[in-house]
Amino acid sequence: MTSPEVAMAVATLKDATAIVGIGQTTFAKQLPESEKALACRAILAALDDAGIAPSEVDAFSSYTMEDTDEVDVAKAVGAGDVTFFSKVGYGGGGSCATVAHLAAAVATGQANVGVAWRARKRGSGPRPWKNTTVQLPAPAQWTRPFGLLRPADEIGILTRRYMHEYGATRDHLFNVALACRNRANQNPAAIMYDRPLTRDMYMTSRWISEPLCLFDNCLETDGALACVIVSADRARDCRRKPVYVHSAAQGLPAQHHGMVNYWNDEPLTGPSWTAARHLWKHSDFGPDDVDVAQIYDAFTPLVPLSLEGYGFCGRGEGAGFTEGGALEIGGRLPLNTGGGGLSEAYVHGFNLITEGVKQLRGTSTAQVPDASTCLVTAGECVPTSAILLRS
Repeated sequence: MTSPEVAMAVATLKDATAIVGIGQTTFAKQLPESEKALACRAILAALDDAGIAPSEVDAFSSYTMEDTDEVDVAKAVGAGDVTFFSKVGYGGGGSCATVAHLAAAVATGQANVGVAWRARKRGSGPRPWKNTTVQLPAPAQWTRPFGLLRPADEIGILTRRYMHEYGATRDHLFNVALACRNRANQNPAAIMYDRPLTRDMYMTSRWISEPLCLFDNCLETDGALACVIVSADRARDCRRKPVYVHSAAQGLPAQHHGMVNYWNDEPLTGPSWTAARHLWKHSDFGPDDVDVAQIYDAFTPLVPLSLEGYGFCGRGEGAGFTEGGALEIGGRLPLNTGGGGLSEAYVHGFNLITEGVKQLRGTSTAQVPDASTCLVTAGECVPTSAILLRS
């Protein structure tokens, strides 16, 4: 190879690494363990799943909102010398980027065994949105004082605009909530397991921030998850079937303001559009090749917005895409097959990553037959990330 060819070969992330271990704790409210204990339990479970000793771990990646850090976690689980560590911002927008950062580190030789994790105890409270004094840094200083205290309030206004411009209805949002709940009802680990949702229940539930009702909002959950990333060469010798990180991307659009992206010319064209262009540019696949998707669902309207951003349909067509059982098993795009943030657990989207791995291993509780590609996305409306996994 010439020097440029060598550089390009080293730089590519395509299928250079794989997720070889996943772990999770119980999902519930009011779990007795600390966030650190939950994090360590999930990490050790993921390493055991991969058949890799904790002493081999030399890279960590998590969220800036993660209360446990790599120093405490590395000591507690018995990691060796750590040569790479990173944290990704913007809450749920960082979920897939934690995997992407480790994939880049392993692919470029900065590390050999990476662990990404997320631990939360939001099901135990307190709710952060009640303290308005900490909500005033930019861009919140322009919105919080005028009543947009919670993400639900901000997304509620965006949803109303989406409904006005494109004719989306509450029935379209119900389609999203129902698909997630149906999958949770197949998943014994889901908080909403064995708790069916009907249209009447949805339509008569209390408002959280109109037009978003109770079932348009994600759960508040205690729990932790983790995954282990190694090189593709090493993955072949691990305990479990490898799931390859085929493509990865982050997205922060020009002039982006925040979750309330109302000052842009196109507020309904969010960060997913930016991430998608990069993701598909570096992939051998396109939207039509995706067998199953795990799309970030802190709120139901984020799903149709993401369907548009990642190219599964045209602008303004995301609501209509949900019709006719399109998001169910056997539909056009089976979605959030563990139940997602709406009905399995809300751990800032990390359960969407582990569910994607389960699908490509063939071990999901709502398995899509012969699934070989899975798109996983992070939070829409905030600077975001995505990964395309393949078996």
